Amino acid sequence: MSADSSSQTADPGAFAPTRWTLVLRTRGDSEEAQAALGELCAAYWDPVFRFLRREGRGEDAARELAQDFFARVLSGRGFAGAAPERGRFRSFLLGALKHFLGDLRDRERAAKRGGGVEPERLETATDSHPGLEVAASESPAAESAFDRQWALAVMARSLAVLEEEQARSGRGAAFAVLKAWLVGDAPALSQSEASHQLGWTEGAVKVAVHRMRRRFREIVRAEVAQTVPAASDVDEELRYLVDVLSAG
Repeated sequence: MSADSSSQTADPGAFAPTRWTLVLRTRGDSEEAQAALGELCAAYWDPVFRFLRREGRGEDAARELAQDFFARVLSGRGFAGAAPERGRFRSFLLGALKHFLGDLRDRERAAKRGGGVEPERLETATDSHPGLEVAASESPAAESAFDRQWALAVMARSLAVLEEEQARSGRGAAFAVLKAWLVGDAPALSQSEASHQLGWTEGAVKVAVHRMRRRFREIVRAEVAQTVPAASDVDEELRYLVDVLSAG
């Protein structure tokens, strides 16, 4: 992640234009929108890869398919029907991936029959109107894995932004000791032991953890805001991602 994209993601201030709203606003045609779409695709490559792996593909095959899929998304196809009211980037990407796989199966079946190949379609999905024809091989387990990996990607990106902020502020060493209290990992140290390691009082450790947690929540919120079409959608998406992680 570049320093520029990190600072944009970390800003919990004004909602618009976020990366996804920028793409939707111009249907992905402007250079700025293409850059925004590229950042989103790079950020959420792993959920697509994991979805393909969960469907039973080998690692190399899944990686090649993911690269092919994102090349098609970044080429601009699929945004004719994209509109701000038509859902989250998470929903769009999963729907587009299903269509991509459906086209792949169509081409494979046509090749076996020796017939022609229908033109590719890469369409958007929405929360209220998916418009998908999903093959039986695409299981709910694969979709759940996609959403869980998406939530983990949000957390990882947000943690990386916070780590970068802390390093710039000269608190990188403290962050390395205290970050386990941010993400639900079982800390290797007690806060008392952490205070001894850092040369702080235990009270200072508690304050630092509280401030880091608060900042982490702000960054997570700003990251989620990049993937939804309106500020009013952020809380709902956050709740959904928390539920996904809790279910895992």
